[in-house]
Amino acid sequence: MNFTVTSKGRQFDRLGLMYLGDIEVFRTSTAEPTTNGITWTYIKEMEQYKALWKTDQKIIFDLGNLIDDTYTGIFSTTLTATFFTVPNARPTADQILPISAEASGRDAPSAFSLPSDTALVNHQIPQNVERAVVSLSACGQATEEFWYTNVFSSEVNTFGDEVGTLYGYSPFREVQLLIDGQLTGVSWPFPIIFTGGIVPGLWRPIAGIDAFDLREHEIDITPWLPVLCDGASHSFEIRVAGINDDGHGDASLSETVGSTWIVTGKIFLFLGPEGSITFGTPPKVNVSPPSLETTSSITTNSTGANETLTYSTSASRSISITSEIKTKNGSSFSASWVQSLTYTNLNVLSSQGFVQYTKQSTTGSDSSSSRYRNDYSYPLTVNSTVSVSDNGDFGIDASLTRGLDFAVSGPAVFPSKVQPFNHTAFSPAALFTLSGRQQPVSLSTSPLPFFSGAWTTTTQTGEAHYLSAGNRSYSFGTTSQHFIFTGLEGTIDAGTNLELYKRDVKAVNATVVSDVEVLVGRRVNPSPLLGAATGLVAQQDVGAGSVRELLGRGPGRRKDVLVMAGGHTEQTTA
Repeated sequence: MNFTVTSKGRQFDRLGLMYLGDIEVFRTSTAEPTTNGITWTYIKEMEQYKALWKTDQKIIFDLGNLIDDTYTGIFSTTLTATFFTVPNARPTADQILPISAEASGRDAPSAFSLPSDTALVNHQIPQNVERAVVSLSACGQATEEFWYTNVFSSEVNTFGDEVGTLYGYSPFREVQLLIDGQLTGVSWPFPIIFTGGIVPGLWRPIAGIDAFDLREHEIDITPWLPVLCDGASHSFEIRVAGINDDGHGDASLSETVGSTWIVTGKIFLFLGPEGSITFGTPPKVNVSPPSLETTSSITTNSTGANETLTYSTSASRSISITSEIKTKNGSSFSASWVQSLTYTNLNVLSSQGFVQYTKQSTTGSDSSSSRYRNDYSYPLTVNSTVSVSDNGDFGIDASLTRGLDFAVSGPAVFPSKVQPFNHTAFSPAALFTLSGRQQPVSLSTSPLPFFSGAWTTTTQTGEAHYLSAGNRSYSFGTTSQHFIFTGLEGTIDAGTNLELYKRDVKAVNATVVSDVEVLVGRRVNPSPLLGAATGLVAQQDVGAGSVRELLGRGPGRRKDVLVMAGGHTEQTTA
């Protein structure tokens, strides 16, 4: 799926969701345009939805936007699907069911909006299912976009009116999957930073990790098949939890969070022979509440006003679900789903809330009896400072370091992106130049081993500045990204790794100044860099209701939540 967008003018970043009927198949976001205009392309593999492409589908692409005298940027979008055959392609699900609002019959998008909605559906599962996996798609918007900077609810009024009420429920979030009301698996979300996040100058033209293709989390529910295959209807629910605190160090998971989380899910079903029935022992569920530890302290200045707020959070959780599964043809096997997660977060608000330091780390390991394994780590460090002059001019200075370490092996529902290296020994590669055009490259990748998985490691570092003076605003900065994609031969713990792709990019003041791209040991992008430096990126200033509003972390007039706007619909036949 090729998604190409052009835009010119002023506009916030917007969230976009693509559906085939009631099923979300792509979650993306937009870059923030400039006066001279921008274009970008993202290509997404869609083979995991082969069961949907086999029948007529209603395509709904929901990209809400606001156009007026101030917000002038219109997004002109093109979606192009290319179908092709691959020898010895990996197995994909036979049937896919939605965990969504199922609104396509009204030509409307089907995402749930939490906490206002109840994200629950009921499905009768076919009795011959032999493997089942749920994927969760979830991201925070509005008061929850920067959830990792939120404070404990007991301390939302720490600072005065100038800073305003802070956002609560702590900097911890857990996305939960429940079957018939029982916790089945969780996702501790990756901290997405969209292209206007922290400071816009960080993301010109390098986009934040996963901002153009928000990653979904897989949860294997095969241990639940002895219950789900009984011919009755069963409920599937998605919830998002934060932390409730009493202000004295005691903390527990909250039953709600701020507004808003946009969530959907999918149930991928792998069927056995027609007429077969799956049965077995009920799942043995070993799930306890997460271990939570919180601390906080406040210091005051000489006037007695609160000067700093320091708060920390740590969490860990283990989940184990097992069952014995049998089929009508006499086969049997043990099914299991195991998760182990840890999380730490430290936030320091100083200068009466005008300065914030955030350091967070999330690590996890998921595994199932199918030999699926996923290890992941999400480090994040952010510094941001707001300054306000006597005449009302203000600035934001920020720096960050963030990363994604993501290893997957075994039969994942979503492709690990290593598959092209397994399908052919001599690959004609098509790479994108800095101008956005495809550049064919003929490469010999033989001999390569057969890869059972992939390991992605990427780090972004940057610093940027935002200045609003008079009726104009400017943002500029420097960002670097280091990216390595590695094929795994064997298991994550004991396999052999081979670097397949590497890229190092640096942008200064909205201009790429260096770009080194290596594919299977060969430099492949000798193309020229972008044109002359564009320097400061100027935009019309739209004002703000409070200082923390500028950072998206406090009350006031914030960007509209437009994800639920009406979507354009078309019919397509695969």
